[in-house]
Amino acid sequence: MSDDHARPIPRRPAPSGDGDGGDDVYTVDTRRPRGASSGRGRRGARGGDGAGGAGVAAASSSAGDTRYDEYGRPVRSGADTPPPPPRDRQRRRSGRPWLRFVLLLLLLWVVFVVATPVHAWTSVSRVDATPSGERPAQGDGHTYLLVGSDSREGLTAAQRKSLGTGSAEGRRTDTIILVHVPSGSGKSVLVSVPRDSFLPIPGNGENKVNAAFAIGGPKLLVQTLEQNTGLRIDGYLEIGFGGFANVVDSLGGVDLCVPRNIKDDKAHIDLRKGCQTLDGPTALGYVRARYSDPEGDLGRAKRQRQFLGAVMKQAATPSTVLVPWRWWGFTHAAASGVMVGEDTGLTDAGRIALTMRAVSTDDALSLVVPVSDINATTSAGSSVLWDDAQAKELFRMLNDGTPLDSPPPGTQGPQG
Repeated sequence: MSDDHARPIPRRPAPSGDGDGGDDVYTVDTRRPRGASSGRGRRGARGGDGAGGAGVAAASSSAGDTRYDEYGRPVRSGADTPPPPPRDRQRRRSGRPWLRFVLLLLLLWVVFVVATPVHAWTSVSRVDATPSGERPAQGDGHTYLLVGSDSREGLTAAQRKSLGTGSAEGRRTDTIILVHVPSGSGKSVLVSVPRDSFLPIPGNGENKVNAAFAIGGPKLLVQTLEQNTGLRIDGYLEIGFGGFANVVDSLGGVDLCVPRNIKDDKAHIDLRKGCQTLDGPTALGYVRARYSDPEGDLGRAKRQRQFLGAVMKQAATPSTVLVPWRWWGFTHAAASGVMVGEDTGLTDAGRIALTMRAVSTDDALSLVVPVSDINATTSAGSSVLWDDAQAKELFRMLNDGTPLDSPPPGTQGPQG
């Protein structure tokens, strides 16, 4: 039978007042909404006896109220709400709060990692390290002066004894390193300047380069190096004995592979060859020792560059960055232990730190000024003489932005 017609269903008529039962026929409209399944629409006609039975009666009684959902299924009167969503959609929705929580933690961690050194930088000490008078023109990239001084300022008698620093007053340079970051291609460079380098000091004749620091402080040291290298120095950073040891201890020590046995009574260390973790006092002795090193001041300069790279490598490990109190301790120990030039900013300090970190992975070059004599007799005593031709070529390449991917001649020391 076509769905376009109303199917007659014989029913017993209701009693009437005249008592005439007759053969009245009642009809039930079984037409379905467009798109509905015809099989589902005849559910009420199945089963029961041949006359339609209770199924037809049920269909008849509810025919006027029957509605259908989008799938053609009957919906009881008053049930206007759609069927529940599939289970997979429920799972996705229930998992979103966890995802939001993880993303929030990640955001907070990034903010903490960035904001902590910014906050620590507010505690750094400042010094005027910009020389007056004529200076070299600005060359390629950025060049910074990193100085390790033997200052005992702020150390108690017990700390001086523990660190083996002695009781000498004033500040002298134990470490002089030029940090060059090129603007283009090529590797960044650490260049050690031996502290016994015999150089002209503006207004003070010829002397060891560390005498410039003792005579005129950072300004005269910067001026001396600018005039002897032709490089314009863009920033200054200095760290003393106490600050250095505190930085190492804030990291829980620094892992280092010592290349040979080192026993130096003046530096107060007795180290065995091999990989080990150095605490603050031991690390300070390691970078200061020179009398037990067959390469003397050049050997010490090489160890200093090696250790600075190890410090920054340790600072970048998950055990430091992912541990809030350790990251906080390291950044604040570093900031409180250094003295920077008045024109040296946090970005400059970041470039210096990244270059030191790159040395530990061979992504930056670790060099020394080319020398011709490591034990020359001069008016200042035993001194180091530069190889003028090779040194001049090295500084020219840095100033001109010549890409350096391997050490230039003479920059690995007399044995390099």
